[in-house]
Amino acid sequence: QVQLVESGGGSVQAGGSLRLSCAASGYTYTRSCVSWFRQPPGKQREGVAAINTGEGSTVYADSVKDRFTISQDNAKNTVYLQMNSLKPEDTAMYYCAATQLGCFRWSTPAWYDYWGQGTQVTVSS
Repeated sequence: QVQLVESGGGSVQAGGSLRLSCAASGYTYTRSCVSWFRQPPGKQREGVAAINTGEGSTVYADSVKDRFTISQDNAKNTVYLQMNSLKPEDTAMYYCAATQLGCFRWSTPAWYDYWGQGTQVTVSS
């Protein structure tokens, strides 16, 4: 049974930092694309960052480049999202997602087979 379990969300003031974790189990972690998505209230889900867990290559949305960093710990089958210089517009429910099809369409939600339950990030001004 595939499971993606997110943690690390919370409330922070603008300019602050948070680190999200996504612990994966139940599939071949090292041959997958794991991504972070976010969905602000009333808006569509958007891709934030992705990592190819086999190669370690990463990709980011323009809105978070130079502020967010995606990384992984292969020994723990866990992907992290370090979020720095947070802005109120980063407020959203954050989800991790995984697929074994590669990261070719990383920002397309329908590309993914597995999703976590989400963790809330709230940034106040």
